[in-house]
Order: sequence, then structure tokens, then C-alpha cells
Amino acid sequence: MTTSPKSEPIETKAIPPGASGFQPQIAIHPQRALLFAAAAISALVVLLYSGIHSRIAAESLLSKRTEEAAVPTVAVVFPKEGAPTQEIVLPGSTQAFSDAPIYARTSGYLKRWYFDIGARVKSGQLLAEIETPEVDQQLQQARADLETAQANLNLAKITASRWQELVSTGSVSQQETDQAVSNLSAVKAAAESSAANVRRLEQLQSFEKIYAPFDGIVTARNTDIGALIDAGVGSQPRELFHMAATRMLRVYVSVPEVYSRAARSGAHATLTLDEFPGQTLHGTLVRNANSIDIASRTLLVEVDVDNPTGELLPGAYVFAHLQLPDQTHSLTVPSNTLIFRKEGLQVGVVRNGKAELVGVKIGHDYGNSVEILFGLQPTDAVILDPSDSLVTGMSLKMAGKPDGGAKQ
Repeated sequence: MTTSPKSEPIETKAIPPGASGFQPQIAIHPQRALLFAAAAISALVVLLYSGIHSRIAAESLLSKRTEEAAVPTVAVVFPKEGAPTQEIVLPGSTQAFSDAPIYARTSGYLKRWYFDIGARVKSGQLLAEIETPEVDQQLQQARADLETAQANLNLAKITASRWQELVSTGSVSQQETDQAVSNLSAVKAAAESSAANVRRLEQLQSFEKIYAPFDGIVTARNTDIGALIDAGVGSQPRELFHMAATRMLRVYVSVPEVYSRAARSGAHATLTLDEFPGQTLHGTLVRNANSIDIASRTLLVEVDVDNPTGELLPGAYVFAHLQLPDQTHSLTVPSNTLIFRKEGLQVGVVRNGKAELVGVKIGHDYGNSVEILFGLQPTDAVILDPSDSLVTGMSLKMAGKPDGGAKQ
């Protein structure tokens, strides 16, 4: 006897009115519902996590970019190595080898002058004459006083001689003889005083004529005919002429302390002038101050140069070329890299992404650039146009690396 298989009951739902056809609805198992719910929750969690994570990443990136934007960006340049320096060129000014004002030694009125400015005169030539009527009258009186003193001296000599002869015979006393001898000494001293006064006035009278003290050029004439000349002790004397000896000129040059080795006495130097392009003059370094000026940190030297034709004028601006005993290597940086602060002259360099202020010593100033004697290396990235707020340790970024730049 066979049994028919037992079929599972099928749940059916009523067909709403108006629906056509027969559509059976299958019921969802509870385990499947739990799986669907778990999947939905997992998707939601993943969605929330991805959203939060992306926001955190965006905030982190924004913070990083903000920090990067806060780091200043600077332009840098690397020092250029110059050729070995064999000579230094320094400015100087020429001065006459001898330069003297000419004053009057006696008072009066200017009678005549013989040379004006620019005139070349020889030593001993007459420059001017002064009328001194008062001195002339004083000299005449002094000569008359001298004649009187000499007459008294002759009489005193005769008297003393006679009294010395009479005292030996006992005709006069010894006291009277001694008085006569003493009177002779006093009269002799008075005569010598009168003679000295005459010589003094003769010298004053000789100062009526003003002579050139050396060969040179008259560079100034500050008097004219009829001008009152007052050489009194209580008054300020007035310069009559000014003379300069230009056959040889002195050139004073201030040599920086670092180049003081070039200031050797006896060394040769050449001079150039802007008004004589292509022409050089040769001179000799004759002496130096042997002391560094504390204020300017320079050594004053004197270069003498022959000027027989007078082509080179006193007061001219010249460039002195001094040879260095040894070659000196140097670096050159733009002038807009220098920092002037109370600590001294400095430049800013970028090292390992940080700013560092370095003290430097400059040599030549070429205008747009300066020579650095010490303080920098060729591999240092020097900051252009450093800001006033730049300090050591500040984080920096370089805008770009110049040609030949070294890695930082």
C-alpha cells in the first residue's frame, strides 16, 4: 500500500478586488531577515567610517598645508668665488708737498703786490711790499738812542781809565775809582741794549718785504693795495698769500685693516684719475701711520708722486693701486643680502631648512655687489632681501636653487 507524499502547506493571500490573475506570495524566513539587517547595518557603519575618515584626512591635509603656507619662502643666491686678488684699488686725494699760508710780521699798509693766483714763483722772490711809517720812525729814534749810548760809553771809558791812573799816585780815592769803573759797566750795558733795540726794529723793517719761502704756486691772494696790515699780538692775523709746492705731491690713502700688509714702506703704487683715462702715474709708498684708526679700522699711508709738469693738481680725487704681497681669495655677494644691525654686519643663510645669521667682513664695495673677506663659504645659500624679522632658527623654504647651488 502506497502512501502519497505529504505536501507542505502553501500560504496564500487573498487577491484584492480588481486584480487579475493568480500571483502567489512567498513568505520571508526570519533568518534571512536577520542577515539582511546585519548587512544593512554593516553598510551603514562602513559608510559612516569612510565619511569620518575622509573628513579627518581632509582636516589633517588642511592643517599641513596651513603650516607649510606659514613657513616663509625666500630667494637665495650662492656666493661667487672671485679671482685671486693681487692688488687693491682705494680712493685718495692729492695734497701739495708743502702748503703754507703767508702772513705779515709787521704792521702797516700794503704798498704793492707782484704775483696773483696761479703764478709760479721761486724761493726768495718778492711777493709784496708793506709801508710801515711807524716802524721807520721807531728805528730812527732807536738809532739816535744808540748814538747817545755810545757817546756815554766812550766818556765812561775815558773817565774810568783816568781814575785808575790817578788812584795809583794817591790823587783820588779807591772809592771814587770803583764808582767810575761801575759806571762804565752800566753805560756799556745801556749801549748794548740800544743796539739790540736797533737790530729788532731793523728786522721789523725788513719784514716790509714779503718773500716766497719755497718754489711753488700762489694759490690765494687775500689782500690788495692800501689794505691795512695788522700784525699785532692781540689781533687775529690775516693771511696775505697762500702757496703750495706742487713739484711733488702727497697722496693720503686709508687702507682697510685686512689689507694692511700692502702698506709697506718703499712699495711702488700706481695712480689713476678719471680726468686722464688710460693714463697712470707712478708713486712710492714712503710712510704709514703704524697705527690702525679705531673708528674706521683703516691704516693711513702716504704715497709720494713726482709732478714736474704740474699736470696733477692738489686736491684731485685719485685711485691708488697697491700691490698685495700674497694672493687673496674672496667671495662676492649682492649688496641686497647685507643686514645692518647692532650686532654688526651680517647676512642670512639657509641651512637644513633653518635661517642662520652669520657675521661677515666686507672688502671692496662694487655698488651692486660687495666682496666678502670671511664669514661665508661658496656652498652657503645666502638670503636675498632679508626681512627685518629674520632671526636665527626660523623655518624657511627656498624659492628655487640658483645655478651651481649646493644641496641644503
